[in-house]
Amino acid sequence: MGKKKIKKQTEAELLKESEKLGIEQANVFSGKTGRQIARGKIYIQASYNNTAITVTDEKGGVLAWSSAGALGFNGPKKATPYAAAKVTEAVLEKIKKTGFLEIEIFVKGIGSGRESAIRALASHGLNVISIKDITPIPHNGPRPKKVRRV
Repeated sequence: MGKKKIKKQTEAELLKESEKLGIEQANVFSGKTGRQIARGKIYIQASYNNTAITVTDEKGGVLAWSSAGALGFNGPKKATPYAAAKVTEAVLEKIKKTGFLEIEIFVKGIGSGRESAIRALASHGLNVISIKDITPIPHNGPRPKKVRRV
């Protein structure tokens, strides 16, 4: 059986092949086109164990996301404010080409990274329209323990 050998082509070989087939050069190397989005939403989920940030457009389509665990932080370091700031920088690096100007921030959870993530977003020159806390709050609480019979 063995492994199959995969031949990789250089750019020059791809150009020669495309000329033979009559394909335009622009179509050969066309990558993902960056959409220009002026306004979007940023969701920050800050738990005791991790901090995750998701960037969406106004309709809710995800453009980029990152978390402290995905950046290589492990253990209790994932929930630190420093890790949250680094996650914010990583997400903003991913969406740099989209041209965000105005953002709405939605914060969920009670971790220590929520404040530093918001500060990092504001310091990168984004116009913050609103900050909303969407942490779920129980309105009736859990079921009480059954009465002890002695």
